[in-house]
Amino acid sequence: MIREALVWLQTSLGKGTGDTAQSWSEALLGSLNFWGLLEGTHLITLVLFAGTIFVVDLRLLGLTFRKTPVSVVSDKILPLTVAGFVILIATGLALFFAKPLVYYHNIWFRAKLVFLVLAMLNIVIFHTRVQNNQAAWDTLELPPRGARIAAMLSLLSWLLVIAMGRFIPYNWFDCGKPIPHIVNVMQDCKTSEQGAVDKEDMAKLGVAKQGGQAR
Repeated sequence: MIREALVWLQTSLGKGTGDTAQSWSEALLGSLNFWGLLEGTHLITLVLFAGTIFVVDLRLLGLTFRKTPVSVVSDKILPLTVAGFVILIATGLALFFAKPLVYYHNIWFRAKLVFLVLAMLNIVIFHTRVQNNQAAWDTLELPPRGARIAAMLSLLSWLLVIAMGRFIPYNWFDCGKPIPHIVNVMQDCKTSEQGAVDKEDMAKLGVAKQGGQAR
């Protein structure tokens, strides 16, 4: 169901008539200059967004700006974080729109989404629970353990989001290559155009051939 919708999105949406007609997705991917600008903007905005979050997290861990109240650090940086997040989401959706099937069958992209959800969930928990009594520890050089745990989880989850995103361009686990069975399953290679090739099956086949030649 999801894949069929993505096939339509990539190959049919906005496509005109004629042999050279392209869908909007194909036109975006084929626009070299705009694609480069889009990807560059996404990466730069990621630095802005993650960097501002890291500043607050490091303050919550008591590692930086220890004499400055947490609320002051957060309030000064929040506008930049929000602006970065809005641009990041907009450019990220545009990048996904350009080649949805590639991302759909990419284990790194799927892992990125998982860690992104965890990071957002941590933000919700922090703002709805941990911050309830912030007035009591706002000026402390070392905030309470709950705030520090939330900061550590935030740093870890966002670093993993960034790492998974950077792995996406690499073709180590592309569908159609001999890769572990679990990876084929996790990125649904069997429904892709390249198909699923299990590394374990290839190894067994190689052993069987060697055995046949030995006899």
